[in-house]
Parts: sequence; structure tokens; C-alpha cells
Amino acid sequence: MPHVEKGMQVGLFGGSFNPPHGGHALVAEIALRRLRLDQLWWMVTPGNPLKSSRMQAPLAERIGLSEKIAKDPRIKVTAFEAAHHVRYTADTLALIKARNPGVDFVWIMGADNLRDFHRWQRWRQIVMTFPIAVIDRPGATLSFLSSAVAKTFDYARVDEADAPRLARMKAPAWTFIHGPRSSLSSTAIRKANGGG
Repeated sequence: MPHVEKGMQVGLFGGSFNPPHGGHALVAEIALRRLRLDQLWWMVTPGNPLKSSRMQAPLAERIGLSEKIAKDPRIKVTAFEAAHHVRYTADTLALIKARNPGVDFVWIMGADNLRDFHRWQRWRQIVMTFPIAVIDRPGATLSFLSSAVAKTFDYARVDEADAPRLARMKAPAWTFIHGPRSSLSSTAIRKANGGG
């Protein structure tokens, strides 16, 4: 895990990044600025239980590509989940919380993940562990209104204007952050390159 100090505000941005692209960098940049983060952990996962690993590039390759895209020195590209043999986000967040007392974390996700978020292992536990910042993505702006997580945790939604304070809030707390959007997607890039 990257080194952090007590009192820091740290964003957690996880994914398979297969491959990483400018859309991921844009989400990271928006999160750093709008949430006023001291650090953002770009967490390259060994695999996604909801996706086929058949077309997954090797972890070392995805880490290297992520490091090339993540230019801001506050972004720490890490793959500690592989070293700890962690498979599910709920377990990752529990591990981070246990190992970093006094650090204020916020989970960052693209709005395109909201549609299927209720299919994630122990998704309610994820929402109850750290505040969540949902960053707008093309075609997903309205998905947060109809998603299971938005309906279930409607009472915990925080106004976007309060995003800079989100990391210090007690979960459950979440906000939707509007901003510039990139139409890039890892799936489209793989298809264009002859992958799945």
C-alpha cells in the first residue's frame, strides 16, 4: 500500500484498467480537484469477478500502462490487492481501513459502474465502509437515479457542492460529480485492437 499520513484525504480508484486510458486519467483528475485529495490510489486489480479474465492483459503490463497515464505525482499506482490475495472490493476496503487509522478515504467510481453495482459482492458493506464519489461518464449521467444503490442510499446523498468535505464524512455518504467526460472505454479500445 502507498504510504499515507494521518489526517490525509485519499481517493481509492480501483479497476482492471484493461487497458487504462485517458478517460481513467480524467476521472482521477476530477476526483483530485473536486474532492481536494492529498493522494489518489490508482488500484490495478488482479481481476474482476464480474468480467471474463480470458482477455485480460497481464497485471504487470496494466500497471506499466497505468503509470504512463497517471502523470500527477499525487496519483499512486498500486496493485497491492494481488500481494494480499484480495478478490472483492469489500475485502480491499476493509483491509485499507484496518491498516490506515486516522486517514480519510473516499471510494471513487465512474457513473457507468452504478448500473451493476448491486451485483458486486457485499455492495451494501462497501457503501457503509467509506464515502463514495461517483464521477460522471458518457451515457451514465442519469443511471444514478435508477440504480439500486442510489435508491437504497438516497438518504445518504450529499450535495455536489460539499464534495471537498466528502472524505471526512461518516459512511454512508455519496455524491455525484458532474464535469468533463471522456467517451473512451477499455472495452472499445480492446475491440478496436482485435481483442474482446
